[in-house]
Amino acid sequence: MDHPEHDEELNEQDQFITEDDVLAEVPDDGDHPMDEEDENEAGDDVGELAAGSSSVLDDNSVQAFPNHQSSVFAVAVHPTQPLAVTGGEDDLGYIWDITDGEVIVKLTGHSDSVSCVGWSTDGELVSTGGMDGKIRLWRRVGKEDYRTWEFLTELQGPDEVMFLKWHPKGNVLLAGSNDSTLWLWQLPSGNIMQVFAGHTGPVQCGAFTPDGKRIVSACGDGALILWDPRSPAPVFKLTPEDARFNLDGVTSLGVNPSSTLAVVGGAAGGVRVISLTKGEIVSTLGGHTEGESIEAVEFVDLTGTGSGPGVVATGATDGKICLWDLATMRLRATVEHTDAVTTLLAAPAPKSHLLISGSADKTLRTWDARTGTLVKEHKGHQAAVLGASLGLDGSVVVTAGDDGVSLVFTTEPEE
Repeated sequence: MDHPEHDEELNEQDQFITEDDVLAEVPDDGDHPMDEEDENEAGDDVGELAAGSSSVLDDNSVQAFPNHQSSVFAVAVHPTQPLAVTGGEDDLGYIWDITDGEVIVKLTGHSDSVSCVGWSTDGELVSTGGMDGKIRLWRRVGKEDYRTWEFLTELQGPDEVMFLKWHPKGNVLLAGSNDSTLWLWQLPSGNIMQVFAGHTGPVQCGAFTPDGKRIVSACGDGALILWDPRSPAPVFKLTPEDARFNLDGVTSLGVNPSSTLAVVGGAAGGVRVISLTKGEIVSTLGGHTEGESIEAVEFVDLTGTGSGPGVVATGATDGKICLWDLATMRLRATVEHTDAVTTLLAAPAPKSHLLISGSADKTLRTWDARTGTLVKEHKGHQAAVLGASLGLDGSVVVTAGDDGVSLVFTTEPEE
């Protein structure tokens, strides 16, 4: 797969994706953020849109999307456009406009819950993954706008899709399966690039390193594996046979912006910091309640530079969010929800000091990660927030709710 003569951006020995492997670059049509008029229109009558909303006073969302017929499991906001894709228990996905709630495309073809969704890094492709083992792809038609999409292909292999992640630099898609395998495809061809077999349990979480050169995956049996995308053999593997890494199953992971550290959380409340360069445990972080699962790990870039050890946030079913300074491995702050934390999101620069959390207590909260101060509480859901995604340069957060509704909130504090 290597064609070093085409590789202009990254070290030719480290890059596994080349110009031959991805779609031609698409001209940037420019961002189209919500203007004030759109926001005002979107905010009107939102209480009526949010199914079961008891009072507009308890709902500070600016838009609702109530089209799913049951729980919304997954949401992702487009990299540049005011569009979201959601997937739900009703076996459907939708692409919709976050300014007015209009359905752009109904994404059909699944025979079981759509449990994960995502946009390619360039925003030209969208993926849905289901408990039926199918991964379905759509692509944008034309260059005029983002209103027309066509079905591209269906990928098969996993028996149940646990997660989907797009490569940060190219049209390559990673999926974890319930049957302990990990899959890598090239798009738009749909060709299988690699099937990784090294786990013994459901591959519940995984990610490309931000530099795109490696893959980190972890399974319900407690193993963590670092992969070179070009090879089916692990670079290194950590398992519970090493007592220091016995987490009772890995439930969440994150990789730092410089691609040197992974932080993994376990079902029993343990958190470990792993050096990806040395393949060993660097530290144990012990701020959560024993026996409470770590549901989310998110790196926060307080400097906005992506360099240095940085800060990592961990959220668990104990309702706590722990903010750790990775330079000292010490706890900076602990903030809380009244029920399990389900998702954590770090805002991009220039708002990179903001951390957004979603919870089973039906709320989201925006925090200043420098101080642990609550900036804003986002209300409107009538059941647990199952997922969330940031959009429009971090100015909005869009949710996936167990109440069957997706809501749009602004992250800025009220004046």
